[in-house]
Amino acid sequence: MGITYEDFLDLDYEPTDEDLVCTFRIDPATGMTTEEAASRVASESSNGTWAALQTGADFTDMGATAFSIDGDTIGVAYPAGLFEPGNMPQILSCIAGNIMGMKAVDTIRLMDCEWPEAIVSSFDGPLFGSSVREEIFGVDDRPITATVPKPKVGLSTKSHAQVGYDAWLGGVDLLKDDENLTDQAFNPFADRLTESLALRDDAEDETGEKKSYLINVTADTQTMLDRVDEVAEQGGEYVMVDIITAGWAGLQTVRERTEKHGMAIHAHRAMHAAFDRMPTHGVSMRVLAQISRLLGVDQLHTGTAGLGKLANEDTVGINEWMRSDLYGTTDVLPVASGGLHPGLLPDLLDATGTNVCIQLGGGIHGHPDGTRAGAVALRAAIDGYVDGKSIQEVADETPELAVALDKWGTETPR
Repeated sequence: MGITYEDFLDLDYEPTDEDLVCTFRIDPATGMTTEEAASRVASESSNGTWAALQTGADFTDMGATAFSIDGDTIGVAYPAGLFEPGNMPQILSCIAGNIMGMKAVDTIRLMDCEWPEAIVSSFDGPLFGSSVREEIFGVDDRPITATVPKPKVGLSTKSHAQVGYDAWLGGVDLLKDDENLTDQAFNPFADRLTESLALRDDAEDETGEKKSYLINVTADTQTMLDRVDEVAEQGGEYVMVDIITAGWAGLQTVRERTEKHGMAIHAHRAMHAAFDRMPTHGVSMRVLAQISRLLGVDQLHTGTAGLGKLANEDTVGINEWMRSDLYGTTDVLPVASGGLHPGLLPDLLDATGTNVCIQLGGGIHGHPDGTRAGAVALRAAIDGYVDGKSIQEVADETPELAVALDKWGTETPR
């Protein structure tokens, strides 16, 4: 019997609990009906091709089924047996591979996935997730906080560590590298790790609070593993990975190594917009977040609910999914970052809740009185919110916050 495109379309099909169900938004090519385009999406992303095929008796049918069409939105169900357990690159080569360049569609966007337990259980998932707040910092009633020294690159090791120290003293929990700082001559990785952790220890002694450092280990996979080991040897609790530019396979390997050390992974999503910014094509941030959770990140940047400098996205919906029950898989702590300052925190926390990490860069270091004052303003705004106070009430009690509000108000930057 031959296999044709028509075999991949069945609008009466009901997906099973073992199917991976993907929702796509498509714009069929000129002269192509939605039904014809949907059948080609299902075919090309599973076991079909452009020509009718003959199969023998020993053939295992791993064909996907386009089972629903609603305007420009289609649903495609994939049998779990199509996928190699624990192999995210292979899964994505199916559901977000050749179909992204098919002539049958002018545009195609992978909007959402419903992951079956058989696939989810083949991945490690996060080690800590949102429990990092309590397990590492001993807090469960407020967001944890982070800051990136600015300018994001160019600071010497000494200056970078000093900025972290000033922020820690002002009440910030985490120093964080930016996405493009790794091991450059002006600020070598090994020196930065040693000097920053030394000042972290000093800051803990002075404040009585736990502090930590999100150092960027992103590189080729072997170098990342070596850097993870180096961080662990010096007493670091975290590593940061640019998960998209480093690659999903690299992330999986790092996740295996960090578990041996009992370390958390902070995921930076640099390059995500190459996949998700265009609303009609690519892969949504929701799906990228889902993949990140399966592969085991503990913290992930998910946006600022439209309040920061980056393009608006479904931050709240993504955060809800990352906290949802997924066959007992640990959740992920959302990170809000990008163009935030203390005046935006009440609206941000109204949208996201307090089980998050709040990261400010310029919103701390751009404070007229310097980094430490900026950190005090951030921490005061958060503590006041948790205590049920208005931001103006807190500003009346905290000069550093009053100065921040006078500088930035409650306006969103661009």
